[in-house]
Amino acid sequence: MGSPLILVFGILGNIASFVCFLAPLPTFYRVCKKKSTEGFQSVPYVAALFCATLWIFYAYIKTGEMLIITINSFGCFIETVYLAIYITYCPKKARIFTLTLILLANFGGFCTIVLVTHVLEKARSERLKLLGWICVVCSTSVFAAPLSIIKTVIRTKSVEYMPFTLSFLLTVSAIMWLLYGVFLGDMYVALPNIVGVTFGTIQMVLYAIYKNSKAAQDQKLPEHKGDVENGLVTTVTDEKLEVNTQPCDAEIAERKEQELEQIAKEQNNKKKTGGRLP
Repeated sequence: MGSPLILVFGILGNIASFVCFLAPLPTFYRVCKKKSTEGFQSVPYVAALFCATLWIFYAYIKTGEMLIITINSFGCFIETVYLAIYITYCPKKARIFTLTLILLANFGGFCTIVLVTHVLEKARSERLKLLGWICVVCSTSVFAAPLSIIKTVIRTKSVEYMPFTLSFLLTVSAIMWLLYGVFLGDMYVALPNIVGVTFGTIQMVLYAIYKNSKAAQDQKLPEHKGDVENGLVTTVTDEKLEVNTQPCDAEIAERKEQELEQIAKEQNNKKKTGGRLP
């Protein structure tokens, strides 16, 4: 394999990617427990399965890339498990969409790529080049997925939707595979991981900037919490403190009682004066 660094970074990349593949486990445990997908989307898992399948095919054509085959074989297995759980508990409409997506991408798309690379490019080197660029485009698209999360973090000034641990692991994984590709001299492995390192670094910087913003959000007052103080109904919302100056029930009852007493006094006065007011 050449330099021992290739083996080192390949093994470290396998370990980091293995942990990243296991990251959604708590989500799917919750799905199984509640028997509901709770609005989760299947697209990321279908895309991950498709990419893993492509990289296995690439490594098979190139030959000798067992480190790429091992981690992506595990990726295919775990993504298949995730999708099986999703299909079991998702609504009917989402199930049909997911199955259609799997058929189009992971069967139709993959079979088309295999056919095209064998028909258009007879030479192994040219076939590997075409397949390599397809893998680069696919992996780059997956790495670009955090763009929506980055946009949300900047807009909300909160890292609530960007878990630090997962972002850190994805960045470490991208760094390991980038170095693996560099020392191996394989630009198809290195190129998409440059994008992964770039987006991972951006996420780390954003986390450092906005990591304390959540604390400020946690101090917001709870929504719709009622309290009675000094005879006024106080309504607390998550945006501002509003005071409703309408009297509470106790004060209303007291006023009605005073009004009834006043009416009774007036009636007594009428009786005393023969029905004439003084």
